[in-house]
Amino acid sequence: MSEINFGKTVSLAEAEDLIVNVPQNRFMLRGEPGIGKSSMLERIGKRTGLPVAYIDVPNMDLGDIAMPVVDHETKTTKYYPSARFMLERGEPVAIMLDEFSKGPGPVKNMLHPLIEVVNPRLGDVPVPPGSLIFLTGNLSSDGVGDNMPAHTRARLTCVTVRKPSAESWIEWAVAKGTIAPEVIAYANRFPHILASYLDGGAGDNPYIFNPRVHQDGYVCPRTLELASNIVRQREHFSSDALIASLAGVIGEAGARDMQAFIAYADQLPSREAIKASPKTAAVPTMPGACAVTVYGLIASTERDTLTAYMEYLERFDPEWQATFAIQLAKTQSKQAIAFSNPAFAKWVAKNQDLL
Repeated sequence: MSEINFGKTVSLAEAEDLIVNVPQNRFMLRGEPGIGKSSMLERIGKRTGLPVAYIDVPNMDLGDIAMPVVDHETKTTKYYPSARFMLERGEPVAIMLDEFSKGPGPVKNMLHPLIEVVNPRLGDVPVPPGSLIFLTGNLSSDGVGDNMPAHTRARLTCVTVRKPSAESWIEWAVAKGTIAPEVIAYANRFPHILASYLDGGAGDNPYIFNPRVHQDGYVCPRTLELASNIVRQREHFSSDALIASLAGVIGEAGARDMQAFIAYADQLPSREAIKASPKTAAVPTMPGACAVTVYGLIASTERDTLTAYMEYLERFDPEWQATFAIQLAKTQSKQAIAFSNPAFAKWVAKNQDLL
């Protein structure tokens, strides 16, 4: 199917707003691989309080969707959906049909009544009013097997979701609290690793997804999270295994660069040393090492560490002090700690020009 995009895209947050606030429509979210479309279901569930049903369409068979039940008295057959759709409860539910456009034809046909605006159902069970149903897929230009019949397309509101920028991904990663600071620092120092091929220049950017080139790995939000899992456990395997596994996730170019940030982290003072001696603990000079330090401090900030961290960061360049303060204030789980700390309040009052 050809794309008519007019250059208009939405962020993941904007797509979520559309789904939640226009429940009558069936939204089809299209975007390049690995940008976070599939993770939206959990956020919608938390936001609305609805139970969620994740449906992995390409890996389903007809028997995974609904099965016939014979009523011998009436000599009729009814189709009852699988419990995974949660329709038997008769209560609103949020259903995501992930990678719908890659699904087998018969599977898509059987799921088709779900996306009807009038009397949606699955098998012979109606969809409870107030339910949210949305679909995800890739762009046809991604070259990964997406196609959509015209009669299906006519029932959907298709929106193109843009890849998160490095800035927005960093904000998400800090808030999540489990992403390795080395990986966050990597994105901070090299924001082009989260560029999109749709913006042009993919041929000059070996880090990103390129549909015209075979790649064993590339950098995107999904693969950065996978890389973080590896980096956090690196003490348990050899450096060769570390680099080989990183290359298998974010590609060889990404793995080579990531090595530098891992090396910085291994040479920096520990959080305990900084807390104990903020005026004498070693201060890094390389920008990459500064980034690893700052994002590591944000992740480990607690009520009993923030004062020492603020004292330590006074020895950094102002831009790194500002990065720490701004990201800490944006992170919901850290806000109460930051706003109740006298040293943090003093820094904010003194450095309004940096905020």
